[in-house]
Amino acid sequence: QVQLVESGGGLVQAGDSLRLSCAASGFTFSYYVMGWFRQAPGKEREFVAAIRWNGDITYYSDSVKGRFTISRAIAGNTVFLEMNSLRPEDAAVYYCAADSNWRGSDYYLRYGMNYWGKGTLVTVSS
Repeated sequence: QVQLVESGGGLVQAGDSLRLSCAASGFTFSYYVMGWFRQAPGKEREFVAAIRWNGDITYYSDSVKGRFTISRAIAGNTVFLEMNSLRPEDAAVYYCAADSNWRGSDYYLRYGMNYWGKGTLVTVSS
């Protein structure tokens, strides 16, 4: 079955960088759309970024555009989220997600994706 395992979370200071990784298994990675979402305490889940099958198209939420970069390594079945210039408001549990079809950023903003990891915690101190 589909498995998504996130890693790389931790405690950083505002302005620092962090790279999250997501190891995927149980499906043909190169056929799936991959994404990152986050959820802060007391808030709803929020779309962060998505990348299409071969990485030709990426989408970002306005709140992270220009600071975060999503990428994927097909050979290693891994998707990454490079986070720069972190802010206290970026603190959240970050979830890796996968979808078997490209549904567009508007869809992912509203409904998320098909499959989810268990998340990794990112804490940003001011």
